Amino acid sequence: MTNIFLYRLRRMFRKITFFQDNKLVLRELKYIRGTVLLAIIFPLLSAAFEGFGIGFLFAFLQTIVNSSHAPFRVGVEWFDIWVLGSQTSMESQLYRICSLILISTWMRAVFNYFSAFYGELTKLKLVDRLNQKIFDQIQSLEIEFFNKSHSGDTLNLITTEMSRLQQAASVLNFAIYKFLAGSVYIFILLKISWQLAVVSAFLFSLIMVLISTLNGRIREDSFPVSIANSRFTANAIELINGIKTIQAFGTQDFERKRFLAASAHVVDVSIRSQKSYLLVRPVLEGLVMTVLIGMIILGLTIFVENGTLQTATLLTFLLVLFRLLPALQEVSGSLASFSGLQGSIKSISDFLKTDDKVYLSHGTRQYPGLKEGIELENVSFAYNPDKLVLKNINLSICKGETIALVGSSGAGKTTLADLIPRFYDPTGHGQITIDGINLKAFDINTVRRKMAIVSQDTFIFNASVRNNIAYGLPDVSDYEILEAARSANAFEFIQNLPQGLDTPLGERGTLLSGGQRQRIAIARALLRNPEILILDEATSALDSISERLIQDAIEKLSVGRTVIAIAHRLSTIMRADKVVVMQAGEIVEQGTYQELLQLKGELWKYHRMQNDVRQPAV
Repeated sequence: MTNIFLYRLRRMFRKITFFQDNKLVLRELKYIRGTVLLAIIFPLLSAAFEGFGIGFLFAFLQTIVNSSHAPFRVGVEWFDIWVLGSQTSMESQLYRICSLILISTWMRAVFNYFSAFYGELTKLKLVDRLNQKIFDQIQSLEIEFFNKSHSGDTLNLITTEMSRLQQAASVLNFAIYKFLAGSVYIFILLKISWQLAVVSAFLFSLIMVLISTLNGRIREDSFPVSIANSRFTANAIELINGIKTIQAFGTQDFERKRFLAASAHVVDVSIRSQKSYLLVRPVLEGLVMTVLIGMIILGLTIFVENGTLQTATLLTFLLVLFRLLPALQEVSGSLASFSGLQGSIKSISDFLKTDDKVYLSHGTRQYPGLKEGIELENVSFAYNPDKLVLKNINLSICKGETIALVGSSGAGKTTLADLIPRFYDPTGHGQITIDGINLKAFDINTVRRKMAIVSQDTFIFNASVRNNIAYGLPDVSDYEILEAARSANAFEFIQNLPQGLDTPLGERGTLLSGGQRQRIAIARALLRNPEILILDEATSALDSISERLIQDAIEKLSVGRTVIAIAHRLSTIMRADKVVVMQAGEIVEQGTYQELLQLKGELWKYHRMQNDVRQPAV
């Protein structure tokens, strides 16, 4: 008893989980209900004409086998007289029945076409809606989510998992069509002989219980496949992005072992999943044929011999049963395939869940532009709850000022700068205000459109020079783009490119040098005409010529703007209005460059190190 109870409980839990995992798909279908309705109506019509065709075929067999039998009738007087020709000769009746069989066949073919078309349309619209939701989810999540997750997981979701979802939708559409056709067959079987139909239903129910158990195992085996594919994709992305580092360290053999291990793991879990999936069809075919032979023997030895059924009726029953069995096989096979794709559906559902993720909350106020300045009041921040990266930061940034952030690696400079465009929000009770209004009160996109960020890790899109500079600005002329390039000291090298502004820059701008990428980024920032400019070590790791060109471009870019500059080389910030020195997440000094040098504190130490100033002998 205990085992039976646990078995039923486990099956009930699986059903609940199944509906939870597919709730996302079911919810999205209501937005395309018109297409879904047509995708159901046309299979219904196709199934109906399938039934008509079988009914007329039964009349055909009855007329051939027993010519003395009364003419076939459906019970509707006008139809029997004018369509079936019940009052005409047997030859005329046969011609009419054959014509009706052909009409039913062609009507079913037409409805099959529309059924397939609207089924495919439903799938495409569903996938399009889910792609939109995935995009919106990516856009609305906080940066922290992407810091903690693997980009390979997200890429695998958008490519492999969405492709498998399309496959699942196709399989489900096919299963629905076959189920409707099977329902018509079952109705006809019941009309012909309910006794034989009941026996058939009992035997096939036993088969379906076995297949259902196999489908449950297939479903459980599908989840590791999705996880393995995700890890493999992540490994492949690291291989491509890190190929230069791999070759520099000579670790090709190490990476090959890692890549092959990930690939082998995909193979292992896929084989485990396929073992169960591939077992369904041969088992089903064997059991179905066994039942079919049993039904033939039973029908001939009992129902025909005792006169319960006529030979033509038994032939029709067996013919319909022959049509029903492949439909059942295909429905079972489709459900098995659908179960094998549940891992992908669950991965997409998990990604689109909202209750386990942190979202950036937008305010409602439109940002009118900076009038007074930016204020950081008692701002603390932690990536992990147990370790503060910033501690009680108090800083005033007046409109039009250039503020330089100085400090050793890990001091919190970049984190502080990231709080201003709200890539992160302060931890605890601290706040950032613009003109006295909490930054959270603004629609952050209206603030960001008035900002520009130039960092050492400049992102260049795989697009033309023109589209990279004018990124996000559709109504910009070539003259404006070239003026921005000229101010960024990028005009000369752009002119020397093979196609000028139309030159594609490759993945992440690999066709450009580091200094050229920086100048494209500065031109992009200039074209946006930002009020607030954030420079995150923009001249770091460049040669002296590139640094001088970029520093000149930055000085042009900074004129009349509020600038927060993270400095690597102190020579670039000597003319800043205020220098803020940070250590271990705290501000330890702030003032003009010359004031802080005179204090001979932390800035003085950095100044000495970079300029090799020696202490006088005592």
